[in-house]
Amino acid sequence: MNNPVVVDGEKINPVLSQPLSLDEVGTAFTTSQKQYILRRLDYEGLESLDDLPKQGAYMIEKIESLSAEQAVAILREALVDYRADVNIMDRDYKLWEKLVEMAPSHGISEKLDVYINDSDVESKKNKVEKTDVAEVSSDMDESGFHGDYWNVFDWDLQVRTEAGLIEFYSPYTQVRACIDPYDEDMPCETIRVYICGIIWTCVGAVVDQFFSTRQPSITLSTSLVQVLIYPSGLLLSYILPKFKFKIWRYTFDLNPGPWSRKEQMLCTLFYSVTGGWTGYSNYNIHVQKLETYYNDQWVTFGYQVLLTLSTNFIGFGLAGIVRKFAVYPVESMWPSLMSTIALNKALLTPEKKENINGWTISRYRWFFYCFVFFFLFQWIPNYLMPFLSTFNWMTWIKPDDLDLVNMTGFRNGLGFNPIPTFDPIVMDFPMTYVPMVRGVGQYCGYVLGALIITAIYYTNHKWTKFLPINSNLLYTNEGKSYKVSKILNEKQLFDQDKYESYGPPFFSAGMLVNYAGFFMLYPFAFIYEVLVNWRPIKKAMVQLGKGFKSIRHMSVSGYDGFNDPLSRQNAKYPEVPEWCYSCVLLVALVLGIVCVEYYPTNVSCWIIFFAIALNFIFLIPILAIYSRTGFSFGLNVIMELIVGYAVPGNANAINIAKAFGYSLDGQAENYITNQKQAHYMRLPPRGLFRTQMVGVFIGSFVQLGIMQFQLNGGIKNYCDPNNRQKFTCPTINTFFSASIQWGVIGPKKVFNGLYTVLPYMFLLGGLFAIPCFFIKKYLAKKAPRYARYFQPTIWIGSFTIWGSYNLSYYTVGLYLNILSMGYLFKKYNAWWSKYIYLLSNGVVAGNALAALIIFFALQYHPKDLTWWGSEVPYQGYEGTRAGKMNATLQAPDGYFGPRKGHFP
Repeated sequence: MNNPVVVDGEKINPVLSQPLSLDEVGTAFTTSQKQYILRRLDYEGLESLDDLPKQGAYMIEKIESLSAEQAVAILREALVDYRADVNIMDRDYKLWEKLVEMAPSHGISEKLDVYINDSDVESKKNKVEKTDVAEVSSDMDESGFHGDYWNVFDWDLQVRTEAGLIEFYSPYTQVRACIDPYDEDMPCETIRVYICGIIWTCVGAVVDQFFSTRQPSITLSTSLVQVLIYPSGLLLSYILPKFKFKIWRYTFDLNPGPWSRKEQMLCTLFYSVTGGWTGYSNYNIHVQKLETYYNDQWVTFGYQVLLTLSTNFIGFGLAGIVRKFAVYPVESMWPSLMSTIALNKALLTPEKKENINGWTISRYRWFFYCFVFFFLFQWIPNYLMPFLSTFNWMTWIKPDDLDLVNMTGFRNGLGFNPIPTFDPIVMDFPMTYVPMVRGVGQYCGYVLGALIITAIYYTNHKWTKFLPINSNLLYTNEGKSYKVSKILNEKQLFDQDKYESYGPPFFSAGMLVNYAGFFMLYPFAFIYEVLVNWRPIKKAMVQLGKGFKSIRHMSVSGYDGFNDPLSRQNAKYPEVPEWCYSCVLLVALVLGIVCVEYYPTNVSCWIIFFAIALNFIFLIPILAIYSRTGFSFGLNVIMELIVGYAVPGNANAINIAKAFGYSLDGQAENYITNQKQAHYMRLPPRGLFRTQMVGVFIGSFVQLGIMQFQLNGGIKNYCDPNNRQKFTCPTINTFFSASIQWGVIGPKKVFNGLYTVLPYMFLLGGLFAIPCFFIKKYLAKKAPRYARYFQPTIWIGSFTIWGSYNLSYYTVGLYLNILSMGYLFKKYNAWWSKYIYLLSNGVVAGNALAALIIFFALQYHPKDLTWWGSEVPYQGYEGTRAGKMNATLQAPDGYFGPRKGHFP
């Protein structure tokens, strides 16, 4: 049997070049069979079959080209590749099993034990022998298909259809909803892209940096910028002259015609590589520069430039090197990326009229309806009725009851509230398209973490009852905010005498669970994910080695060994060779070394090399999790722990180690997600590389400029917990607290004297990974459905949200996830495929625009509406953090913890 390898070529162009009716394609199929294929592609609602969508015509032709033998072979391989894949629908997988089991009765004699254990072969064969195809009721008549596609009624048609979807399109419904199965030549990396990209990157960098320290933060989301890029591109295509010019051997076309969807997507990626985030060095600079924290006056603009450029680009090199692990494999689906591609399709791809469950709205109109509605609605919870945003209604019953606030509070509690918010910003609409196994599993982890926090707090374990139940700040042994200046000398290094007088800092119960979760997660994720995914990791390592062996050959394809339809189509575009990424990594490394050696950081450059090594080890399992489930975590905690042991008493060492450690991981993830979106859209890799480089460089300097405004008094009461404009700097406070605990004081003191249980979390996480691996392996063989649901890494990772956030930020997201992925995705798949990503995009874009206008028009220079609805969320203990016990009144000698003279 020969596996089909069909290269897009001569047969495709006629299909895509002119409108075709149903009768003109797939002549070997009956009309009802072709209608079934269209339904399987979610085109059952077409109002006319005289002018088919290109995707439908293309796939009918491709499915017609498959033989039943080829189809069975493809499905057998798919049963192995996707048996534990969380993004494969259960009913799809069961259908594949049925079709393969029925193969012998249709003359396909290949072995059945390709994808099952030897012990299961006989039972499978017996099951096939008992299957009487004639008894399967037909769900198709001359007017077309009316039943459920997962019931077998036409074996030959269905086996070829399912195999065709895998071989020529994608096994994932989510991917098929957003991309085309073919590639088309059209303008991509044009001058228009650079003009739009530079303008919107600058605008986005200003907004994202300015609001990065607000809680909740406001970002100029990629969805909103996509909407703004679209008319910008159309305008440029209208006003720019039709003019070509040549520089050396390259010809440039100033205006190559209508604004294309590839230009739109490349311009979006130009922006998104910096849009919606700020460099991790932002935290370093804030903590070092502000008087509230370390007040290091030597942190000049030159230092900030070197640190920012180095940390922003160093992840670039690593991302390019490991892209074969997370970009090319089909299993790396990246569910979080689909919304961007869906919006791109809605804006620029013409669609045929459809009636889906009574809905006839086009994608384009649906997005703008959602955008306008949520833009208008956002004014209600964000300005007119703030209590709808922070809907802590349970605390209104008795706001001075600390126990009630501890359990149900939105701001200062655990958030056990079934209806915590009506604010779309807090609702987390992206949960509408992540796998339900992640949504439900992650929330269960949140609840378990909350119960553990409650137990720790109310048993007063490690004196937590003297502190707020869930806070990311550090506290003294009197329950007051910890002032790091009290234990530093004139060189900003640890002073033992001052420490003995002032005392050690203490964690809230929430932060204890946070750190315990991180300490378990690191060894567990590495061991478990490497064991589970060792086959694709081995394959990618082989390809990586080949790439470095052919380092001199600029035109070598990076897709060798990948035979999926996307890789076959992308292979015509020259790849970016590994040496280019290595050069970026080297330059960023040099900038980092200059930064830490030239300025008085008291840090050795070995920390940077250590960060690179650690990230190279952990990046593979992190990407494996992220690309399948959308869940990710950073390496900042393990970096600060190891460096804290190695360089005790030096906060700068911790902070710089985290800057490089987290940037390598976080930025690499960001660049890789861009590369995956480009892969889906068949954008030339070298064009993406150039736009990413330009975008990061420009965005870095714009964000540095805005940061100078913030640091030099541009915002009143900046980083104050009671800032009325919500510039409370929650993440920076966590960063600062960690630098004290692990840098200034050091983990030896923490573990040996205060929190002696935490080190055992590493051991527990490593040991727990082994039985989880065997459980996963067992389920993959015996019950693939449950293997897809078994995602222990997500459960453990859920503990890490505590300290900064609580259940209030995730409860409505759970409801949305269950409604979307648990009901609509299964019951109304065609509706879900067409509308759900655009709903999420419309919410995010409308909220972002409304939040920006509200802030600058009504909150920056306060024009507050003061009434009951604006004051009630801050009543009682929701407005003031406090512990259940008072150290001055209830602790021996007025303070808790170890006695003076016996501090760890």
